[in-house]
Amino acid sequence: MSIASVIPQTLTIDNLNKTFQIAGKSVDVLKDINLTVAPGEFISIIGPSGCGKSTLLRLVVGLERGFSGEIRLGEDLIEEPGVNRGMVFQEARLYPWLTIEENILFGLGKGPRNEEKQRIVQEHLELVGLAGFAKAYPYQLSGGMQQRVSIARALVNRPQVLLLDEPFGALDAMTRITMQQEIIRIWGAEKTTILLVTHDIDEAIFLGDRVVVMSKLPATTKSIIPVDLPRPRDRNSFEFVKIRKKIYTEFFSDVELPFAYSI
Repeated sequence: MSIASVIPQTLTIDNLNKTFQIAGKSVDVLKDINLTVAPGEFISIIGPSGCGKSTLLRLVVGLERGFSGEIRLGEDLIEEPGVNRGMVFQEARLYPWLTIEENILFGLGKGPRNEEKQRIVQEHLELVGLAGFAKAYPYQLSGGMQQRVSIARALVNRPQVLLLDEPFGALDAMTRITMQQEIIRIWGAEKTTILLVTHDIDEAIFLGDRVVVMSKLPATTKSIIPVDLPRPRDRNSFEFVKIRKKIYTEFFSDVELPFAYSI
């Protein structure tokens, strides 16, 4: 890995548009998305179901193509997957026939297993709090522990950007809160730029430096709300509740509800 590859870079999304062809018709999914993310910043993204949040992450990681506009990491255009970006999905997506250390090792790509790779794997097992589970198999771990493995696998190449697509959505409430605290700890240790897609507004505020609120289709960035709160954050503080109210107002401004809603 070259020295230049580890210098923190700004992520820039410039006039991004994405259209899908569905049943012979063009459906605009993303429209004029503009976002600049500083190195090491934590961005939370919320919006109505099906508005293109996950598509946005897949474009940034390079899994989707056929878009207009530009996505750049530093001066480099993003047009395909690369080791400078890692992604964690809602499901852990571990290989059940591999041990935990082998699953993480898989993230380092092909090539012989050597002492350096083993050191990196052990380092990341410790980072996510699973140092004692190297020889375990995925079925022997809880859902939260499996997601920790996914995060470790996504981080072994020291990506500049980590993309989290509803990573805690399938977890129970208590495990989810624990994982939120864990991702903040890991983020603090790694200084990685993070983009998180979530449907949980409290989670978005608790984790993010800024919260991006997206509209319904075709999705645009309705607003970007800074979260100027010290960490660790108190979800019951007046300042936290004030930001939550502002985001709720933005989030529901173009969503028709079957009942009267007040905040």
